Amino acid sequence: MPELPEVEAVRRGLARHLTGRTVERVEVLDPRPLRRQEGGPQAFSRGLSGRRITGAVRRGKLLWLPLDDGRALAAHLGMSGQLLVRGTVASPPPEAERRAVTDASADGADLTAQRPPSLVRDLSVHPRHLRVRLHLVARPGDAPGGAALDLVDQRMLGGMRLSALVPTPDGGPGGEGSAEPGVPAEATHIARDLLDPLLDRQAVQERAGRSARAVKTLLLDQGLVSGVGNIYADEGLWAARVHGSRPGSGIGPAGLGELLDRTAQVMTRALAVGGTSFDALYVDAEGAAGYFARELAAYGRAGRPCRRCGTALRTERLAGRSHTFCPRCQVPARPTSARR
Repeated sequence: MPELPEVEAVRRGLARHLTGRTVERVEVLDPRPLRRQEGGPQAFSRGLSGRRITGAVRRGKLLWLPLDDGRALAAHLGMSGQLLVRGTVASPPPEAERRAVTDASADGADLTAQRPPSLVRDLSVHPRHLRVRLHLVARPGDAPGGAALDLVDQRMLGGMRLSALVPTPDGGPGGEGSAEPGVPAEATHIARDLLDPLLDRQAVQERAGRSARAVKTLLLDQGLVSGVGNIYADEGLWAARVHGSRPGSGIGPAGLGELLDRTAQVMTRALAVGGTSFDALYVDAEGAAGYFARELAAYGRAGRPCRRCGTALRTERLAGRSHTFCPRCQVPARPTSARR
């Protein structure tokens, strides 16, 4: 499932291509991604037609496009969802994004993903698994076939819906890409993420430090800190030399603080190269893949040597999820009986 870096890469593309654009009409080819929409596909189409998109916002792994009527088009990508823009001319990326790419290059990151996506940008007009298409009001410079936003989803575990915006629990901006203190109604339980300057790191550390749950489970808890999934949890734990089975209460404030910092650093590096793509299911809004997979240190590398010490990495099941770790650098928690 796309995690924070991948969803943020999509959000940035949507912001550049769609801000200020108006939806002309909606084409629903398969109603299943709209299963959570009140009133069904008809209400979805009526509510979007004629509306102007005012931006693109992300909180954790949830995306939404604020509309000029005060509502938002919320989207969750699930395991295989793609939001693809076609026929539009994008605005240039903001200076902050360009500076982040330059900084990553200086740190030796592989920036292949920042090259023009010559092989993937020419998207098919009728891609397989196209579910919903938003046709946009024409503008000068659009492609001859018109401009659109497509929802393409092979497994259909994600979806879209029109949603009311409600006040944020803490009164701060809803998420990355907006200064407005509102989030979709279904997102009020989602915590701020590790790249959000308004995240209360001290509160996260204190809550995690009181918990007997495995620390990897805590990292994956979107109500504690959002945006982290299996990939970046394994990467952050490896970087901090912490085994995912250790209880939060057994790590200590300094260790938890370092873990959060290391995980944030990994996600920042991943974002600079477009995120992590293992196959064609994850691409950004322009159809380009992310290239962080070649820099992964733990996730997906079971049996391969640790990049620090050379020990073969191992994988085990932890709370129903895989956990890849170095048995030398990341010492597992001792069984309770052994601590007595």
